[in-house]
Amino acid sequence: MRRDALWAVIALVMGLILLAAGAYNRQPLSAALAELVSFLPSTVPVQLLAVPLLLTCLGVVVRRSHPVSALALGTTGMTLDLIFGYSLGTIVVFTDNLYSAALYGPSRLGRWMFGTISALAILIGCVIAILSHDVRVFAIAAAQFGLLGTAPVVSALIVRQFRTQAELERARAEQVARLAELDRREAVEAERARMARELHDMIANHFSAIAIQSTAVLSRKDLDMATVRGILESVRENSVQGMAEMRSMIGLLRQSGDGEKAEAIRRRVAEVDELATRAREAGLDVRLRVEGEPRELPAAVDLAGYRIIQESLTNALKHGEEKVDLVVEYGAGTITLVADNPVGAARRASRRYGSPDLPSAGAGIVGMRERASLVGGSFEAGPYEEGWRVHAELPTEESSVLPGGMVL
Repeated sequence: MRRDALWAVIALVMGLILLAAGAYNRQPLSAALAELVSFLPSTVPVQLLAVPLLLTCLGVVVRRSHPVSALALGTTGMTLDLIFGYSLGTIVVFTDNLYSAALYGPSRLGRWMFGTISALAILIGCVIAILSHDVRVFAIAAAQFGLLGTAPVVSALIVRQFRTQAELERARAEQVARLAELDRREAVEAERARMARELHDMIANHFSAIAIQSTAVLSRKDLDMATVRGILESVRENSVQGMAEMRSMIGLLRQSGDGEKAEAIRRRVAEVDELATRAREAGLDVRLRVEGEPRELPAAVDLAGYRIIQESLTNALKHGEEKVDLVVEYGAGTITLVADNPVGAARRASRRYGSPDLPSAGAGIVGMRERASLVGGSFEAGPYEEGWRVHAELPTEESSVLPGGMVL
């Protein structure tokens, strides 16, 4: 409002300067119109032409806050100006009244103004042609009034359309930004879940074995030095293996774009015999059977299968009995992993070494199920006969599994 008031003052001053310079016509619409309307003066004082100018300038003051009122003030001022004798300053300011009403007013107002002004231009051209008894004047008058009235309205409609398009594009950009932020958050959550699974599977296996074996040394007083040494060697081996895997993961996180390093530290189902060996060293009787022809697997399937086997052996070590039947079966387009472990009334650890009271996060089965699901496989875990069975079936087709575990 303050800025528009300043523009109105500037317009009023410039209009008065134009009046002082003689940029006006002191005759009414025409001599013939003055003859038809007896109360119209043939000439008017120049000071009276400042009244229409003032009305149109007042329309400039309220052009943003009350565009319809600005149009009403401008139309009133322009009508008086045409009656008293038109002036250049009032005409110029009136074009701003038309422009502001079409730009800031209701959306339908601009279209209504365009049609009304076009019709009025034709009507005024006809009246002037009749009063002047010259048909050629019709084209000139209609064109002048038409351009004077429609040009600012059309300009305002174009600007308004561009502003509407800009607002739509801005809203669309904000929506795209929100969607991108949601995708980013989802990716972060997925990565955090993946890292949690990796850390759980990596640490639980080694540290469960360390906890059980160290409990054995602390709880049994009758162990000879050879047995103690063997247990401590197994503890050391599990510690070294755990630290190596942790270093591998940290290196992978620091160099996430290096495909060769990721391949170098990749875990494979073919290394299941190493898992079985470490489990045996921890005191678990693992009977491993590999069926079918071993072959190269997609990286995501290889890692998922390795971690499922690792977590199955860890759970058996923590909660089950001392025997595990482990089967790895390479089938046509799939690989099947089965781990059977009897669960008796007394755990192996409590029977042999006392109770280590190992904590459990409850995330093992959830993590195994998530791993199988991410590569498009199936997973089941639950009671089986007198024990507990873990059964996973994973696809091995290269075309069905993308890097990162996504499934086509």
